[in-house]
Amino acid sequence: MNDLLKVESATTLSELEAIRIELLGKKGHFATQFARMKDLDKADRPAFAAELNEAKAAAERAIAAKKEALQKAQIAARIEAEQMDVSLLSTVGTSGAIHPVNRAMEEIVEYFLGMNYELKTGPLIEDEFHNFEALNLPAHHPAREMQDTFYMNDHKLLRTHTSPVQIRTMMTQKPPLRMIAPGAVFRRDYDLTHTPMFHQIEGLVVDAADRVSFANLKHILSDFLKAFFGDFPVRFRPSFFPFTEPSAEVDIGCIFCEGKGCRVCKQTGWLEVLGCGMVDPNVFKAVGYENVSGYAFGLGIERLATLKYRIGDLRAMYEGDLDLLEQFA
Repeated sequence: MNDLLKVESATTLSELEAIRIELLGKKGHFATQFARMKDLDKADRPAFAAELNEAKAAAERAIAAKKEALQKAQIAARIEAEQMDVSLLSTVGTSGAIHPVNRAMEEIVEYFLGMNYELKTGPLIEDEFHNFEALNLPAHHPAREMQDTFYMNDHKLLRTHTSPVQIRTMMTQKPPLRMIAPGAVFRRDYDLTHTPMFHQIEGLVVDAADRVSFANLKHILSDFLKAFFGDFPVRFRPSFFPFTEPSAEVDIGCIFCEGKGCRVCKQTGWLEVLGCGMVDPNVFKAVGYENVSGYAFGLGIERLATLKYRIGDLRAMYEGDLDLLEQFA
């Protein structure tokens, strides 16, 4: 069969490639013909080579043209097979979902608003007075090292907790005061249970000394935890925070093993969920409050969300893990 007719007869790209190798490959037709030149008389070689080169060039042009034609036909066939009527009503429905952090925050805020707490917000970039000093954390206080702070110029910093909102509120508003301050906070930490940015909700109640007590604090937090997690036991352990005295850590019975002991609760049967305490007098002194008493508490939204929704790695909530996020649709 004539070389050009052979090229034209190809109906697929794979057939054309086989023909190309047969004609132009290292052991193909033209390579074989060129090898014959050594057996010809020297006088005949130029004419033979010229004719062979012309035939080879014609075969190359034919193969290139045929390849382009087959590729266009392949694309056209695919378009025809995959075409759709965009005017048809789709029966496939997809919807987004509330992120687990937002879901948990909304539920917590809703609870405290229902308890007549006022919602307050404040700046993300703070100064050392509002973030530390007014909260009984003076310069060189060892507890400031626990904050892992992102410092900026001119003594500015990314707030390490939402407690500065409490200070700003008390400096502009007289008691009685019932408030919560949800928002993002920043610390230089990143592992299974910490991220550089996370979310907190701080709560503060201030009133006359005879109207606020640690018993009030225990009641409101116990009721909140039962509303958020369900009917699990709650306990308060003595602890230390510079801005509260006395201070306590609050635990709930492990929601994974129901108090029997497991890897998550480190065989203790308890999970730490938040910190709280009675506001230290030095904090009231910094904002000009006198003859009052108050309590404060702070909880990490991500911490509560990972426990409630059984998320093993806190970082997964910020890494676009669709397998995780789609569960909340």
